[in-house]
Amino acid sequence: MKPAAAPLLLVPFREVRHEQPDDCLHYEPVAVRGQEMDWTIPAHRHEGLHQIQFLERGHISGTVDGRAVDAQAPAILLIAPGSVHGFRHTRDTMGHQVTIPSATLQQLLSGTRLADTGLAGSFVLTGLADEARDECASLFEKLAREFRGHGTGRVPALLALATLLAVLLLRLHGEHVQKTQLPGARDALVQRYLALAEKHFREHRGLPFYAEALGVTPDHLSRTCRNVTRQSALQLLHERLMLEARRLLAYTPMSVLEVAAAIGYQDPAYFSKFFTRAMGCSPSQYRAQAAQGVKAPR
Repeated sequence: MKPAAAPLLLVPFREVRHEQPDDCLHYEPVAVRGQEMDWTIPAHRHEGLHQIQFLERGHISGTVDGRAVDAQAPAILLIAPGSVHGFRHTRDTMGHQVTIPSATLQQLLSGTRLADTGLAGSFVLTGLADEARDECASLFEKLAREFRGHGTGRVPALLALATLLAVLLLRLHGEHVQKTQLPGARDALVQRYLALAEKHFREHRGLPFYAEALGVTPDHLSRTCRNVTRQSALQLLHERLMLEARRLLAYTPMSVLEVAAAIGYQDPAYFSKFFTRAMGCSPSQYRAQAAQGVKAPR
């Protein structure tokens, strides 16, 4: 029997910055962290941070929220706040990584649909066209040069480059979704709902709250979600709650009572009952199975 899972490493921005003074974002070559960690990054997560990684050479494998990642360069990864991710890079890997506070990124993209629909989830893009690869490489090279420098207007320049990089990444992701999913899956209302649920799922608000914020009726919201995803709006909300519960059970030493409280359940018994119904096993059983590699957060 394998030992129990180690506590999930929650990496704060100061550690991402290698304890350097506060800055508007942090840039480093992928090799910096790779060499420091023998090219194996253990499972961890960041709260309130987005990371963008661009691989120009090499290979990356691992998981993001329990989903397997296996990508050959050139590739781009967006890691959203809260996503549990761990990777192994080949030793010849070369590339770039930028970490930016999510609030800053939201502000930079405010007023665009990208802010509402593109930033909630992590994703990986492979098989980049030459034009996209070259544009990404150029933006990262400019960002790296600006980050290391001390020129006048350094912060506005860094934020402008980060904005261009985020827009490029989200456009590429949008094009990928359009090519690979059914037309209905591109429905903007569902994407806006998922982004809103990401902000409020711990509050256990009812569908009327979300529907009002989105300017539709609860029935219309649920019907649209079902048409697009084959799940109702409430099912999608419950699925997000269970993802967070699975993350905490598998990767932290928090008790079941603490996990319940962390995702907004005032009654631990009700949480256990809800979890068991959704997952087919109790929270304690899930934790034991996850420690043995039987189940992982999906």
